[in-house]
Amino acid sequence: MKTRSDEYDVIVVGAGPAGSMAAKKAAADCDVLLVEKRQEIGSPVRCAEGVPLKETPFIFHTSFEKYVETNKKWVASEVKGVCANAPDGTTVEVSGEMLGTDEPLGYILERKLFDRQLAKDAARAGAQLMVRTRATGLILEDGAVRGVKLNHLGEAFEARARVVVGADGIESQVGRWGGINTTLKLKDIESCAQYHMQNVELKENILDFYFGSEVPGGYAWVFPKGNDSGNIGLGVLGSKLGGKRPLDYLNTFVARHFPDSRPVELVVGGCPVSDELPTIVGDGLMLVGDAARHTEPITGGGIMAALQSGTIAGAVASKAVRQNNASSKVLREYENEWKASFGKERKLMYKAKEFVVSLSDNEINTFFHAFAGITAGELNMKGAIRRLLGLDPTLMLKIRQLL
Repeated sequence: MKTRSDEYDVIVVGAGPAGSMAAKKAAADCDVLLVEKRQEIGSPVRCAEGVPLKETPFIFHTSFEKYVETNKKWVASEVKGVCANAPDGTTVEVSGEMLGTDEPLGYILERKLFDRQLAKDAARAGAQLMVRTRATGLILEDGAVRGVKLNHLGEAFEARARVVVGADGIESQVGRWGGINTTLKLKDIESCAQYHMQNVELKENILDFYFGSEVPGGYAWVFPKGNDSGNIGLGVLGSKLGGKRPLDYLNTFVARHFPDSRPVELVVGGCPVSDELPTIVGDGLMLVGDAARHTEPITGGGIMAALQSGTIAGAVASKAVRQNNASSKVLREYENEWKASFGKERKLMYKAKEFVVSLSDNEINTFFHAFAGITAGELNMKGAIRRLLGLDPTLMLKIRQLL
């Protein structure tokens, strides 16, 4: 077993998907330390655990399996379709059958197993992994990040590195310590609560989403995981909580839609649904995943973005070490590559999120009425525009302002 050192090429703070991918990529030719504050990687679960398998127009320009080889041990169930529910009960459904494929559209993961696998892959690539190790600050010299102050099981120590990667989640402390303002406005954060439920009858292999005022500024999700179990959760926009907790909204939702279900696990947390940060790099510093606000602003989904940003950051960190230059000018290659692959579409998605949260229940119902019964041949821009033309003029004006 490798003993702890005080000198590394790269230190990654946070062993979620983004951090583990960055550590794995950099460890190919660098001395890497990956630290995680919790004693158990992947626990508690922090999301609904869904990932798409295919490229998604306007959202992802890549596929899940480009980054991870699927292991059935951490796949709870396959996704064969999606159903969106309006406040008045109108539904819009898209399925693999509609699209002419028997292949799954996505997976529901067992995140505890999935995250651990990614961390094991990083260790297998050569990264040193330390759990129960909390970052307490950065080592700063002449405005540049030169390492991390750490505490492992009550023992404080410092570890120096040429590059520090902050993968420490929403409102990243690593980013703040490095001079990047990672504070989120209430309108740009979803406050979430989720039960893992047993004794619940769900549509097999179908993801259900619920929109409207019962989940202000957000949505509820129902993800089946097999054996009469599933994840039932919701996210409420911070600016629309109205003095209530997300758990209060969740309990009301479950009582209405799944009164016979039984919770066996509860997780709560926050998710950024914001515009991009002005920068995600500094001298000796990069932010990845949720720390860099690399979540999709409408859904809050972050696993795909974490895999992608972590991989890019790890490659750029390795390059900076080889060049013996970890200045922000060099590390900005990571930021530029990320923006080139995702930036333009992400800005549009943020505008779309602002548009969606402005809609009343009646306006949401109107949209669903327009798209109810949509066919596979209409799943394109031309088909969408044709259906939107029949909307109320005030809604059309809102859409024009969005575009």
